[in-house]
Amino acid sequence: MSYLDDLFGVAGKTALVTGGATGIGRMIAEALAMGGARVLIASRKGEECERAAAEINALNPAGSAEGFAGDVGSEAGCDELVQAVAARTDKLHILFNNAGVAWGADLDDFPYKAWQKVMNINVAGLFEMTRRLFPLLDAAATDADPARVVNLGSVMGHWPMGDGSYSYSASKAAVHHLTKILAKECAHRRITFNAFAPGPFQSKMTEFATGSDEKAEAVGSDVPLGRIGIPTDIAGASLFLCSKAGAYVTGCILPLDGGTGVMTGGDLWDKARDL
Repeated sequence: MSYLDDLFGVAGKTALVTGGATGIGRMIAEALAMGGARVLIASRKGEECERAAAEINALNPAGSAEGFAGDVGSEAGCDELVQAVAARTDKLHILFNNAGVAWGADLDDFPYKAWQKVMNINVAGLFEMTRRLFPLLDAAATDADPARVVNLGSVMGHWPMGDGSYSYSASKAAVHHLTKILAKECAHRRITFNAFAPGPFQSKMTEFATGSDEKAEAVGSDVPLGRIGIPTDIAGASLFLCSKAGAYVTGCILPLDGGTGVMTGGDLWDKARDL
């Protein structure tokens, strides 16, 4: 085994990626499979998960992928998904809580129901899935190689960039804080908790803004690094946090945003310099 494979590889690990059929979840699933893991892909649309797994396996990865239906939007759905995972493995080394939904509307018209749906899936579902999977995570965890949980937050959960996504932004802020709480409380179990805080990437959720090359370029022009995110940005971060390289990292909210999170407006002294 090469030095890089030993440090950043995930061979022999089993991972679950919720919402892993498309978008960032698909990027994560492919990266882990290419890195050597057995990747379970679950979302509400089982056929899409099966299709994604087949496409990943066609790449001849070092690991493998398999897809099936699973819904984290209700307590019963979480229970069924956990049972489906337990039927496939007795250890879970990696959990990516990626499944999520968004809702956008003008402030004056923002509906009450947008809170229940978004918070149920993005926060309650994430927490319930993690809690119910503790036995499998505990079984995989060791002192040298902790089990890993990575939650999907957002740059919008870290900075006031609402754009009408009030419940979504609030839910992602909750994800960030919950990640830190669980990192603290579960360190003794040898389970690390970290979160991604992505900026703009192409996905079904952001199709309205990144669905064409022209739109993606326009959105990227407002990012300090001058582009939207690409699959390798997600892949590198995923392999880092889930491999030996990331074994000592917990409680981190990792910004994958091209510098969006450090945009602070104009220079305070610009106008004075011109006088």
